[in-house]
Amino acid sequence: MLQHLSIRNYAIIREVDFDLKNGFNIITGETGAGKSIVVGALGLVLGDRADSSVLADKSTKCLVEAHFRPSVHDETRSLLQLWEIETDDVVILRREIGNNGKSRAFVNDTPVNLAQLRQISDLLVDMHQQFDSMELGENRTQFHVLDALAGNAKKLQDYDSHFKAWQEASQALDGLRRLQENDLRESDYIRFLTEELNDLGLQEGELEALESQLGLLEHAEEVRRSISGMVMGFKEGDRPILPQIKSMINGLMTISKYHVSIPALLERTQSSFLELQDIVNEIDHIQNSINTDEAKVILLRERLDQGNRLLRKHGVRSTGELLGIQRSLGEKILSFQNRSEDVKAMEKTVELHRVKSIELASELTVRRQAEIGALEEKVATLLKQVGMPSARLKVELSASTLNAWGSDRVEFLFDANRNDRFEPIQRIASGGELSRLMLVLKSILAGKQEMPTLIFDEIDSGISGEAARQVGLLMKELSSRHQVISITHQPQIAARADSHYLIYKKENSFGIETQIRKLDEEERVDVIARMMGGEKPTAIVLENAREMVRG
Repeated sequence: MLQHLSIRNYAIIREVDFDLKNGFNIITGETGAGKSIVVGALGLVLGDRADSSVLADKSTKCLVEAHFRPSVHDETRSLLQLWEIETDDVVILRREIGNNGKSRAFVNDTPVNLAQLRQISDLLVDMHQQFDSMELGENRTQFHVLDALAGNAKKLQDYDSHFKAWQEASQALDGLRRLQENDLRESDYIRFLTEELNDLGLQEGELEALESQLGLLEHAEEVRRSISGMVMGFKEGDRPILPQIKSMINGLMTISKYHVSIPALLERTQSSFLELQDIVNEIDHIQNSINTDEAKVILLRERLDQGNRLLRKHGVRSTGELLGIQRSLGEKILSFQNRSEDVKAMEKTVELHRVKSIELASELTVRRQAEIGALEEKVATLLKQVGMPSARLKVELSASTLNAWGSDRVEFLFDANRNDRFEPIQRIASGGELSRLMLVLKSILAGKQEMPTLIFDEIDSGISGEAARQVGLLMKELSSRHQVISITHQPQIAARADSHYLIYKKENSFGIETQIRKLDEEERVDVIARMMGGEKPTAIVLENAREMVRG
């Protein structure tokens, strides 16, 4: 229940604090006194949007704070635990609006965003205003009524889980099938490229080795001639190099004992001789190993040409890069195969959730259908009680494709004059009729679900007399199970209250401000009398008001 409301610097409210009680709470006041301003301030703390225009004093922020006491098993506690917000016996919602228009929201002094504020306030308060009656014509409201009566909350949750999973899996399947179509368009070419590379069967570094080998074979004679000349210069000819060095070594050996540096030079010269001798032998071996093989040249040239053609085709420059492309193409072919498996697996998932959704939707339909007759009878009885004896509600439930609510289409039809001409409720019912019908439905639903605090903002608009009295009685009955807060102009409704609050304007040093206070018994009588008979009620009117309060 809503225990306390505190408003600071909102419109013409400078500072207002008041406590509310359980049961039936009535708020009254003259036109223009500020009833709509209080409702607006309450809307702020429940998550409505706002800007700096609501600030009466631009030098300081606007603050609205509401204290609620949730029931022991209220979902609010679970939600606070989920958000890791400290829970207590009281849940405090606070909204602050700065002069720059920026808003901050808090739950138990913990900052929350606007969506979170709305989510938790929906668990605490059901706020009904005149224009909200139009929601009766909306599909979601009509389903909500039937499902609440049928106790479908858990089954709806299960259905919603499978229905969303079916939709998500269907979207995923569509995406996989589009990828599979792309795969099919690409697969032939990818397979051709892969086979082309596989057929060539390149090894790491092969093309570079082929190019080197082919270069040697194609220039074999030139290489041999060059090597032959080098060997000749070292071993033979007029003045061969190796014999000359050998002669130098012998000379150094002869004189090595005469100078301390010569033995070291001798050792270095002998080492150089041996190294040159080894080099000449290897060069000579290369010369003997070089053969001119035209057939081999042709084969090597053909293979190198094949490899170079693929290098150009794939825009790369080395065997390693070409082999990398070959591996990548192989992985792509494997992904084609995996995609087919993914599609099959997703098709099974889609079918599983579709079948389960159909099964649960069918159960929802049966449970809803079972409630329609009793709902129509209860509505007719209560509408008669609130001054609409000829009005009837007809609920049509028909088959539909799977949707967010199951496999049903629902429509509330209304006949205000018992002429058997039922039409969609939003098309035929007046504002006053819609308001009373909404009250009737909420009264019926109250016994079926744990509803939060109910706030009615002038739901009694357009009625008076006996109809107003019956609306008051219905609200009174509703308040036996829930806290009811109603803003009203009707004395017949105000007289049924457990607690009566008056909104009024007061002039002080700050200007004209809206105030609110709880009335005692005599003040209630006086206010209700003025609601009935004007500013100066007669003794008879006062007595009538007193009689109404006594009930």
